[in-house]
Amino acid sequence: MIDCLIRGGSVIDGTGAARCRADVGIHDGRVVAVGQLDEAARSCVDASGLVVAPGFIDLHTHYDAQLFWDPMASPSSLHGVTTIVGGNCGFGIAPLRAEAGDYLKRMLARVEGMPLESLEAGLAWDWTSFGDWLGRMEGRLAVNAGFLAGHSTLRRLAMGEAAVGEAANQSQIAEMIRLLHEALEQGALGFSSSRAQTHHDGDGNPVPSCFATDEELLALARAVGEHPGTSLGFIPTVGPFGAEHGEIMTNLSLAAGRPLNWNALQVDSSSAALHEGQLAASDHASGRGARVVALTLVRAMDLRLNFRNGMVLDALPGWASLFGLPLPERLRALQKPAIRARLAKGALSPEPGVFQSVANWDAMKISEAFSPANQPLVGRTLGEVAAERATSPFELMLDLAVSEDLRTSFMPAHTGDDDESWRIRAESWTDPRTVIGGSDAGAHLDMIDAFTYTTALLGPAVRERRLLTLEEAVHQLSEVPARLYGIRDRGVIAEGCHADLVVFDPERIAPGRTHTRSDLPGGAARLYAEAEGVAHVFVNGTETVRDGAFTGNTPGTMLRSGRDTQFPEPSARA
Repeated sequence: MIDCLIRGGSVIDGTGAARCRADVGIHDGRVVAVGQLDEAARSCVDASGLVVAPGFIDLHTHYDAQLFWDPMASPSSLHGVTTIVGGNCGFGIAPLRAEAGDYLKRMLARVEGMPLESLEAGLAWDWTSFGDWLGRMEGRLAVNAGFLAGHSTLRRLAMGEAAVGEAANQSQIAEMIRLLHEALEQGALGFSSSRAQTHHDGDGNPVPSCFATDEELLALARAVGEHPGTSLGFIPTVGPFGAEHGEIMTNLSLAAGRPLNWNALQVDSSSAALHEGQLAASDHASGRGARVVALTLVRAMDLRLNFRNGMVLDALPGWASLFGLPLPERLRALQKPAIRARLAKGALSPEPGVFQSVANWDAMKISEAFSPANQPLVGRTLGEVAAERATSPFELMLDLAVSEDLRTSFMPAHTGDDDESWRIRAESWTDPRTVIGGSDAGAHLDMIDAFTYTTALLGPAVRERRLLTLEEAVHQLSEVPARLYGIRDRGVIAEGCHADLVVFDPERIAPGRTHTRSDLPGGAARLYAEAEGVAHVFVNGTETVRDGAFTGNTPGTMLRSGRDTQFPEPSARA
């Protein structure tokens, strides 16, 4: 007798092959049969009219902290995600030393938009090694989870306060390498780093990894190559690539003998030269025997900006120091005419480059307000309201923010939702130089809702816009990321593979409405969206989601390099 029989569904196996009507048998956490089955089963699921697909794999999350208070990995798992990878962008919370804890908490609060009160209330912060940290989550998660070792974290432990502002000497690089080897031996899936100019720590300074030389990065990449089943994640810059960006990514991939996944490719018809130039880095790498893969987004990203966390706003010239101030001081500063004038001047200078569009105050929308007086303004542009009040859009924005203790959020005008952008974006999804993802789930909790990318692909992109087949979309969400990171026996439905499955209605699947929930430790809020049309999610053969609600089961496993991942072959892209 098998444990569970999923009967009568249309099986899309994740390989890109055409769907077929079949039953799926599950026993001891694995798929044991696919076809017309008549075996007895302890439980049955009627999948008539539904699609049975492999669980989706999200390679770019920041669930490192959230999983401690939310083992369901919500809302990602509601959207069919069964496996996540964290520790991205060079940020992590292990290994840990007591003297580094406060810095790391404040860095994550600033750079990844995780409320500081939640980080302090939701975690004990008393682990030491990477393995100790992983062990605390083993057996209590509803998803499979693996983590990269973050460069900024390793650098802070190896260099102390000198990690910000100084180049590392040879003994400090040696200590980082030692810490990285230890983390990889204990199961880290690889190494991540960042040179993004948008990444600032709790003091308003660039994060530690931004001060690393090429020599330091290459030494760490070589250490990664000594461990089986490991990968590299990197952000070379934000904006156009120069020759140096393709060169460092190529050299890192060669040093490690591993694929390098960089974040993130945003495809927009109004700036086609930008993404074409970025993808050329993959061609440069391929020509030298390396592999560089872009993490590409499903849709144009709606950013909700505010003056509490300051992400993106702090990239405007002269603005970073403002967000290094404690909230009470920041609130007072924003009421001073001289500081307002300095901020306005910096935002309108030619220096912002790719961030110049953020400073289009006139077209920026008020996306969320909290006081009864301001709530009627939600959805309107600053320009419209400012004209009625005989003030400037910039002054109005600051006035609204100050009136609501800096909680008001604003949405910059964006491009990328036109038909041509969707068309060329769809081309990027199946490009062998890319992998779909970029959810950032667990981070920027009041800023973005990219955690809906799986249902956004299958609903709006596939069903409504018909940009690619459902089989190809499932392939890109499952087997492609599994192969890129060498994740064993996941990403496809086949006998012997882990029974990570999502059962959904292809006529209904879509993201639900994005809204705010105040359910984080310490009473903090986050953006949240349920999924439409997802009937069942199974992780290792156990149901974790039924009809859009969590079952409470926690059958997930911690993915460890070497044990659960294999060396990703250069030709692994299917």
